[in-house]
Amino acid sequence: MRSSLSTFNEIWQQQLRSSILIDADQHFLQQNFLIGCSGGMDSMLLLYLLHSLFPQRVRAIYIDHQLQEPSSTWGKVVADFCRQLDMPCVVECVDVVSGNLEQQARNARYAAFLQHKQPNEVLVLAHHQQDQAETVLLRLLSGTGVGGLAAMRRVDVRDDLTIWRPLLDLPREQIEQWTHDLQLSYVTDPTNADPHYDRAWCRTELWGVLQQRFPQMQSALARNAQLMQDADDILQEVVQQDWKKCGDGSHLSLNVLAQLTAARQRQLLSAWMKGELTYRPSLDAVERLQREVIHSKADAQACLYIKPYYYVRFQKTIYRLTAQEYLCKQTDEIPVQQQIHCTKQQLVTLISGDYCCTELEYGLSHELLDIPLMLYPRIGGEKIHLYGRVGAWPLKKALQDAQIFPWLRHRVQILAKDDVILGVFTPQGFWLAQSCYCQFGGWQPKLIHE
Repeated sequence: MRSSLSTFNEIWQQQLRSSILIDADQHFLQQNFLIGCSGGMDSMLLLYLLHSLFPQRVRAIYIDHQLQEPSSTWGKVVADFCRQLDMPCVVECVDVVSGNLEQQARNARYAAFLQHKQPNEVLVLAHHQQDQAETVLLRLLSGTGVGGLAAMRRVDVRDDLTIWRPLLDLPREQIEQWTHDLQLSYVTDPTNADPHYDRAWCRTELWGVLQQRFPQMQSALARNAQLMQDADDILQEVVQQDWKKCGDGSHLSLNVLAQLTAARQRQLLSAWMKGELTYRPSLDAVERLQREVIHSKADAQACLYIKPYYYVRFQKTIYRLTAQEYLCKQTDEIPVQQQIHCTKQQLVTLISGDYCCTELEYGLSHELLDIPLMLYPRIGGEKIHLYGRVGAWPLKKALQDAQIFPWLRHRVQILAKDDVILGVFTPQGFWLAQSCYCQFGGWQPKLIHE
């Protein structure tokens, strides 16, 4: 036991040194560690070794997916082991929604990790070399690209957490030997050998066949993942440069996009379409965006819905919108016609935003304050002489010039006194119309916030 532990400490010190982030600002190993422990061989060994190296900075979390009858018993095994080590342990039950069981279980698990992870903690997981190789193989069969084949990273820095996988280069045979030498108890999940699940099928049905032909397959696939990680890092640098030139998270310029090669266009669109989702869209989804929106006629106002986003073309730009943004016309309550009173003391709340009356160098006559004014929606075809323009212009043309999107134009309302148009309330603010009620030293509604 002592000899084994001495060997472990020596090897693990090497593992730790190789896992430290080069960026000194990360202070990676100065943080605490939250170990995701399933009770299996890999995670129980990970729990033991990290506790031996950082006894005061480690705690464990067991996620009970409640999908199998003995899952609560496995949680007790983990909790009992942590008590023996005098280590804090959290047992969290989660509900797995319907759908792809493996994916939904993973989503529930990571949501629980985020819920319990403290700001100064790194999440540590027990994935090993065979897990990595299986991931590469499964993603290859699913038709993924460079990012997918990069598989799992030893140190994965994300916006919401950092994940460390110190066992990632170790073969399962080595882990089995260490666990046996230390006489550690662990649980066995029967679904790990159930070919109904893709990963278990790969492990039980496909693995032996391929390994018989290619004995070094496991290390080769894991090595391929490392090469793909390097390639993906380089690719992402290029994508970010192109993204910065083309637009931002909400829109891309089609003129700038067209200057890129076809391959760089696809990569940029794939990253841009991902938005806040976990995974990038399929190649088919990217090609649909190109075919149905980007290459549509300029005046077609093309729109494509790929859950959960709407992708809309307006003039020479494509926009990525949430359902709430794009469908706001269906949810906004728009009065056909109404009376409003503009005063200096009260805000006026309209569908385009909140307004206050502000004195300006040029604006509406003070005689219009505190009296009923009419407000009605734009119906199309209106011509208005906006202040600062020569003659009357179609309101539609003014909205286009101001790049007020078609899906927001239902919020445009026209202010009038009798039959005289005083101005237009828009999502960008109030536009003054030239009329007999305009004067120097007047007032105008000012948009406070949308």
